Amino acid sequence: MMKLSQLRAIVAVADYRNFSEAALELNLSQPAISHAIATLEAELGVSLFSRGRRGAVLTAAGEQIVYHARQSLLHLELMQKEANLQKGLNGGQVRIASFRSVATHVLPMVIACFRDRFPNIGITIIERPDYLDIEQTLREGRADIGMTYLPTGAEFEAWELVRDDYVALLPPKTSIRGVQMTWEDLAAHPLVLLPCLPCGRILHKHLTAVAPPMRTASDIQEDSTIVSMVMQGLGAAILPRLAAEPIPRDLCVHLLPDPLKRVIGVAALSDALHTPAVFAFLETLKTFDFHSLAHVG
Repeated sequence: MMKLSQLRAIVAVADYRNFSEAALELNLSQPAISHAIATLEAELGVSLFSRGRRGAVLTAAGEQIVYHARQSLLHLELMQKEANLQKGLNGGQVRIASFRSVATHVLPMVIACFRDRFPNIGITIIERPDYLDIEQTLREGRADIGMTYLPTGAEFEAWELVRDDYVALLPPKTSIRGVQMTWEDLAAHPLVLLPCLPCGRILHKHLTAVAPPMRTASDIQEDSTIVSMVMQGLGAAILPRLAAEPIPRDLCVHLLPDPLKRVIGVAALSDALHTPAVFAFLETLKTFDFHSLAHVG
């Protein structure tokens, strides 16, 4: 394995054409420079310099190898600069794993606020299909912050962000008997639901506990597909309000007879070494005014 000291030695000798001056430049002894070059030549199996009256002159092989050595040192310098940026707030990157509804209706407002204060920090949103995938993405180190359901596992530091009502969506022009929708009103329609696992688990458990048996038309993965099916009169649906947005004006929207909310939280690994950029975004989330989400109770 080539050493950084060897790369610096070959570049310095190539620049000064002299082992003694190269040693002075690197604050090393001449024997140390000579040893670094000799061991590098032995490892590569080629001669790098010819030594004579004109000093140390690169061989043909040496000219090609010193080019790559310069490029390697340049990349190492860029790596250090990038690390320095990451340690400050004049640069860096924040990676956020989120499911679609939060990525669409919550994060853009927070990111806009954050960018006003820290314009040089990059933000990447990693959309995942459900909260279990989000938490696994955090565990694998592919994201710094996750938007998930609460409660989470013990390995995460987490706190509540918003509470999102589950709402019933009924086809256009649907009438109900009273002011408040009942389970019987909903049962009059075939029900289009999210699959039970993983995101639909909360709802399916709630329906099992409080609602009478209802006809299920189908299990659909995509929220927008469910809303479109209800719009076409193919059934009713229950979705978190954020997931249903934008809700067509003609649909009838009601809170459930037995209310249900999903608690959306922010999570990060408790033992992760976060950069200042990540800490700054977490602080923005903690202090952001989410009252602008008028439909979140």
